[in-house]
Amino acid sequence: MSKPSKAAADEFRDYCLELFDTLAPHAGIAGIAARRMFGGTGFSIDGKTFAIIAMDQLWLKVDDASRSEFEQTGCQIFTYDMAGKSRSMSYYTVPPDAMESAALMRPWAERAWGAALRASAAKATKTKATKKSKKITEK
Repeated sequence: MSKPSKAAADEFRDYCLELFDTLAPHAGIAGIAARRMFGGTGFSIDGKTFAIIAMDQLWLKVDDASRSEFEQTGCQIFTYDMAGKSRSMSYYTVPPDAMESAALMRPWAERAWGAALRASAAKATKTKATKKSKKITEK
């Protein structure tokens, strides 16, 4: 399988940004950022990544609250091999019809954005608890 040209990859990235246009109210002034990462692209709002392009396709962030909806539509989990072991990440493929328009993408993008927000909140709570525990231990 050959790697797409940079122009084709950029075109796909720009198309995905168009599909995410309905998330714009959540994006504020800064909008949705598309940044190169690990040979792919990450899409984020306020530093919270909700989608990635990897292996030439779009993947949306999932969590326990949204996973079953993705699985019920036949979406597949993001997996890769590292050091001979199969690993996965909390991203799933997008239902094929959602790639056709921003309106069809909207509910899936909203689910991914919700998963990103919940992950960020959980991380903040964990960090706060660790700092509190550290202060108690130091006393």
